[in-house]
Amino acid sequence: MNEKMRIIEKYFSGFDDVQLKQFEQLQYLYSYWNERINVVSRKDIEHLYTRHVLHSLSIAKIFTFLPGADILDVGTGGGFPVVPLAIMFPETNFTAIDSIGKKIKALDDVIKNLKLTNIVTKQERAENISAKFDFVTGRAVTNLPDFVGWVKKNIKPVSVHDIPNGIICLKGGDLTDEIQNTVKKYSLSSNQVVEYRISDFFEEDFFETKKVVIVSIQQFA
Repeated sequence: MNEKMRIIEKYFSGFDDVQLKQFEQLQYLYSYWNERINVVSRKDIEHLYTRHVLHSLSIAKIFTFLPGADILDVGTGGGFPVVPLAIMFPETNFTAIDSIGKKIKALDDVIKNLKLTNIVTKQERAENISAKFDFVTGRAVTNLPDFVGWVKKNIKPVSVHDIPNGIICLKGGDLTDEIQNTVKKYSLSSNQVVEYRISDFFEEDFFETKKVVIVSIQQFA
């Protein structure tokens, strides 16, 4: 086993052999592509499993995507959080979009090597996507009010999960202003925008200021 991926098993269990092999391959695949197009920060590649894989999986500490659910990952870059989530939830359908073609090319290669059959990729901007999804994810893409504006049209009107359909963002720092501006701009109630501290789930220092923000926006559908 790749020693660096033991941090995943520190917080998650129950993976089958296929999933373990897929997680283990991530270090080689992203190291290969990072030498070519800088998929992740150069200084982060040695911390891939903590700063990218585990960070992506923090969403899975909050709730579980159901089989057959449809998830859109916007500004996916090299595939975070979509690749770790697709490994974690092999029966969930993921669509990953990014406007930069070379990043989609790298992601396509990662998907091919991992033999992931539950991710579809597109070189596209969020504004041009018309399909509907249970949830839209994004990792440090833009400020929260703008992100909600881009993708609120893409949320399915009927929810099948334990929480209402909406938007899931991985962000860092003090989000007070962003959340208040989102609530005001879209006339949301305060309980429609919920912030989770990732440090409540993972003890590593990297997560001290990291958050998961869930915006429930079914009423836009």
